[in-house]
Amino acid sequence: MRYVRICFQIAILYLIYWVGTLIQGLLHTSIPGSIIGMTLLFILLQTKIIKEKWLGDGAQFLLKFLALLFVPATVGIMDYLSFFKGKGFITVAIVLVSTFLVMITSSVVGEKIAARKQQKQGKNIGEGFGA
Repeated sequence: MRYVRICFQIAILYLIYWVGTLIQGLLHTSIPGSIIGMTLLFILLQTKIIKEKWLGDGAQFLLKFLALLFVPATVGIMDYLSFFKGKGFITVAIVLVSTFLVMITSSVVGEKIAARKQQKQGKNIGEGFGA
């Protein structure tokens, strides 16, 4: 039964992606349909139209195999090896710098969210014991 639920949740996520590509096709925008779909999913989750627990297991399943989903894109780069000739060092440097920036930004944002959450919990606990 768990696998049926996961398949159903992945189907819902795919449906949201499909709606995003449909919107992109109808509006002829330069924004990819996948980005429109993610934005749509974000809005649906934030407005509580779709609850996180309704899609959680399917999303975790996809995240578990995320590296495998990048294999076709990585293999596709092989067609453009001539583009990377002579620019390999620059490409590696850009990847390292951007990875480092993402890690720093993620850690700073994570610490701020954790501190805010801890401060909020401390405030709620203190209210129970006060006057």
